[in-house]
Amino acid sequence: MRVKLVVAYDGTNYCGWQVQPNGLSVQQVLNETLSQLFDQHIEVVGASRTDAGVHALGNVCAFDVDTRMPGEKIAYALNQRLPEDIVIQESAEVDAAFHPRFSKSDKTYEYRILNRRFADPTLRHNTYFFHHKLDVERMQRAADYLVGEHDFTSFASIHSQTNTFVRTIYEITVTRDASDVVTIRVRGNGFLYNMVRIIAGTLIQIGTGLKEVEDMPRILEGKDRELAGPTAPPEGLTLIHISYKD
Repeated sequence: MRVKLVVAYDGTNYCGWQVQPNGLSVQQVLNETLSQLFDQHIEVVGASRTDAGVHALGNVCAFDVDTRMPGEKIAYALNQRLPEDIVIQESAEVDAAFHPRFSKSDKTYEYRILNRRFADPTLRHNTYFFHHKLDVERMQRAADYLVGEHDFTSFASIHSQTNTFVRTIYEITVTRDASDVVTIRVRGNGFLYNMVRIIAGTLIQIGTGLKEVEDMPRILEGKDRELAGPTAPPEGLTLIHISYKD
């Protein structure tokens, strides 16, 4: 049967989601733990290949297994064997045609910035500390230009491998909470390599006045990575949720 897992993890100690020759990945841990649990070779296929240091509350993966264990019970068995920084939130049997990456879906990411004079050591793993004052209102006005279907070449890593740079952003919000954490929340039908981190880096520059709000449409239309801001550090990024259409 085919099983879908919803996986949460703290990416601090991993080289990313995908199996790598030079470090331990979340996918490798899942493959090894599932193979031991079911005494057969298992490889999971993930929806999002998060980078080193990036976190997830709701990444999705799937695998095929020959077992009588009910799909919804697999989460309990796995969580007894996984390290404490990887926790299965849900497991379920799904149709054999389901594919985490190619089935139609929306993805929601958050980029969190601790924006105050001094860092908070308890937030160091899941926020990017930035001490220059950010103007959230300016950042939101600039972010509004990104909503809709666009060619996001300017917001993609030069190492992106894709047939098209066109993506659709359904909504993007920039908010500040009482703890001075600025959160950039973005939901779209898919994201290019480093796209959310480059959006965050660009909005940070706009929030400090290094770039103007009105620069955002010019950056989009230019289709040139050099026009956008830097790639923000990985620790601020979390994959929040993946919602499947079918």
